[in-house]
Amino acid sequence: MSEIIDKQTTLVGLSLGKATEYREIYSPDLLQAVPRSMNRVELNLTAELPFYGTDRWNGYELSWLNSKGKPQVAIMRCEVPVYSPNLIESKSFKLYLNSFNQSHFDSISLVAEALTKDLSQCAGEKVQIELFKPAAFSQMQISSLDAVSIDDLDIEVKNYQLNPSNLIAAGKQIEETLTSDLLKSNCLITNQPDWGSVFIRYQGQQINHEGLLRYLISFRQHNEFHEQCVERIFCDIMTHCKPKKLSVYARYTRRGGLDINPFRSNFEKIYPEVRLARQ
Repeated sequence: MSEIIDKQTTLVGLSLGKATEYREIYSPDLLQAVPRSMNRVELNLTAELPFYGTDRWNGYELSWLNSKGKPQVAIMRCEVPVYSPNLIESKSFKLYLNSFNQSHFDSISLVAEALTKDLSQCAGEKVQIELFKPAAFSQMQISSLDAVSIDDLDIEVKNYQLNPSNLIAAGKQIEETLTSDLLKSNCLITNQPDWGSVFIRYQGQQINHEGLLRYLISFRQHNEFHEQCVERIFCDIMTHCKPKKLSVYARYTRRGGLDINPFRSNFEKIYPEVRLARQ
């Protein structure tokens, strides 16, 4: 019961889903943390984590004023380590970035320093920040990850409630990377839809593709934060399919100028950045 009370208290305290005054002067106090333990207790992730990884955020609406008052713009990339005690609540992240709009910084390096300090304090662990000036924008091409899509499978779907029992693995040992653009879940608080593409790379007994697709579609009416959905997918596949190696990577469409891309793996690091067409 205490876990439920703590969860409710945490969610009620967030600005998500509430009318909010937008600030344009640098305000680090806008950032809000969500304890990762809130969801990991439910997944029995209370001891050593079975994965490592990062939450990769891309911010496309970062702007500030230089010492002469001239607006500057950049694209931000933020990596929040999976072992940080908190995830960063997305609306508060957006409001925080907006607070740079009418704030003066003498250099882009000082902006990066402020972002690193504030976001690390919110996450409870050091985050990595990269800022890309407009001269680098042309290098950020839309592409795709090398994987086999399972979306063309001709399946009938009648149940849209989360159902891990769809996950089945049997037969020969293989290595493959699969992808689906049909991932949709809903915000835990506002119930707004979260759209994403998911990549699953594994080594082990072959996972039934139709069952995997049904499982991913079963998130369609499920309410959870992005990071929590990815950890649930990882844990469900490990439990039901028992692969030797597993990576789960979701690329979510942006909201409020931010996209989030959680990556969880037990054998590899996050891949070089690739922006998908839907992002």
